[in-house]
Amino acid sequence: MSRPEAPTLRELAVQALSSVEHGYDLLAPKFDHTPYRTPDRVLDAVASALAPLGPFDAGLDLCCGTGAGLDVLARLCSGSVTGVDFSAGMLRQARRAAGPAVSLVRADARALPFTAAFDLVVSFGAFGHFLPRELPGLFTRVHAALRPGGRFVFPLAAPPRPGSRAYWALLGFDAAMRVRNALWRPPFVMYYRTFRLDDVRRALAGAGFQVELRPLPEFGRRPDGAPRARLVTARRP
Repeated sequence: MSRPEAPTLRELAVQALSSVEHGYDLLAPKFDHTPYRTPDRVLDAVASALAPLGPFDAGLDLCCGTGAGLDVLARLCSGSVTGVDFSAGMLRQARRAAGPAVSLVRADARALPFTAAFDLVVSFGAFGHFLPRELPGLFTRVHAALRPGGRFVFPLAAPPRPGSRAYWALLGFDAAMRVRNALWRPPFVMYYRTFRLDDVRRALAGAGFQVELRPLPEFGRRPDGAPRARLVTARRP
């Protein structure tokens, strides 16, 4: 992140010592120039996987940030497109990029202010901000926001191989965050290894969803044959 438009190390440090909400307010103007923005390759793969499941009417981007996922909904939904996030700064950036027909709502994903309003809910890269014990309540709120037959979908990468460089990098990051949160207030919840597929499937099923996994072929397969990335598709009956 040495480009002039990217955040400096000092700016990232200030963000990391803030609350999640305030940290993203600070980072918002430069967020799209960081590695944390969902890559277009992921967005395109999800859009391609979802196209045969449509058509969809109303769509919601959960924890939309600066709005990268809103374009996916615009491609798939014939009706309204909405983004929700609890960072006012991120929503300001999303407004600059979104078309006038897109609605943006400031709200906590754990207390969504919608009931049976959407046919499709997507989310990209946000689940590390929720502790495992929060997932049942989060998924229950998403279930309530969907119309019958609606779908909640998100990509999920396979975990790195134990002992690999990526494995140790994520383990080290999560350990550093736990130390930071033990020593500093307010906490900044962001973990990479807490959103595990088996736990996620159980929490989705417990919230009333029918869960299906679809490989994302654009990302290939691991040496053991497992997909490197999947699309989790949770349908409200």
